[in-house]
Amino acid sequence: MWHELTHDFIYDFIGLSGKLAEASHFFIYDTVKIWFLLVTIIFAISFLRTWFNTEYVRAHLQGKSALYGHSIAAMFGVITPFCSCSAIPLFLGFIQARIPLGITFSYLISAPMNNEIAIAMLFGLFGIKVTAIYIGFGLCVAIFGGWIIGKLNLEKEILMDVTPLESELHADIVKLTFKKRTKEAWDYTFDIFKKIYLYVMLGVGVGAWIHGYVPTDFIASYTGEGNPFAVPIAVIMGIPMYSNAAGIMPLIEVLTSKGMLLGTALSFMMAVTALSLPEALILKKIISLKMIGIFFGIVGSGIIGIGYLFNAIL
Repeated sequence: MWHELTHDFIYDFIGLSGKLAEASHFFIYDTVKIWFLLVTIIFAISFLRTWFNTEYVRAHLQGKSALYGHSIAAMFGVITPFCSCSAIPLFLGFIQARIPLGITFSYLISAPMNNEIAIAMLFGLFGIKVTAIYIGFGLCVAIFGGWIIGKLNLEKEILMDVTPLESELHADIVKLTFKKRTKEAWDYTFDIFKKIYLYVMLGVGVGAWIHGYVPTDFIASYTGEGNPFAVPIAVIMGIPMYSNAAGIMPLIEVLTSKGMLLGTALSFMMAVTALSLPEALILKKIISLKMIGIFFGIVGSGIIGIGYLFNAIL
């Protein structure tokens, strides 16, 4: 419904058309959507944390193998229909809940890359074989990418304060009222929102411009079948862009019809959905540039490897 309302506002009420209308619609729709998700998810997690001591969650994960924790996080990403920017609020919630850092990154990698929308559309366009291989490779990138980040001990690269809520500090001696829990969660949510809402606007603005003004033929011309460096070029081209799986999948169909190999096209899609520049701009307020660089480097290398494997076996 929000998509239709913003469409009518841009095209009918204001009267914009062409590329400017596409970019404006993209900017308004995604900015408000991410703001809503940010407030809703952070509030929900903060409220739940007033009832549950997250130390129990951490203890549960620490009592299991690393593969278990990263696998659970990656599988959870499959059932959350978020793009790279929309997944950040829940990622931030995991950090604030003091879930191990590598496991939170397994979720952040998996959510935009492996969500059910991407899986359903892949199945409809390319069949079960391509879909199954994509899911398997995508989960591997999320699991092992998060595992590597966890092994690097980068907790000091988190820029935002990770402090327990009042109810966690006094879990055994304080019983908060519902009103107190709500106020505590809302104050915490509003504080987080104030710190990153401008970064959301900046990130989505960059993505909106690229979405409206970068033509498909420009991408296809540099990533065609005859270029041995097509996969890394496709990944580099995909990173500045920003879209979710539903938005990028029709473009993948067009690119493959223009001569791009399927592995190259899927690498491009993974880069757009999991490693967008708008995502980096938002993350800049949460984690250091060093950690962003490591995150992009690990995941980008995995995506390039997947692209070459796809091209080799299909």
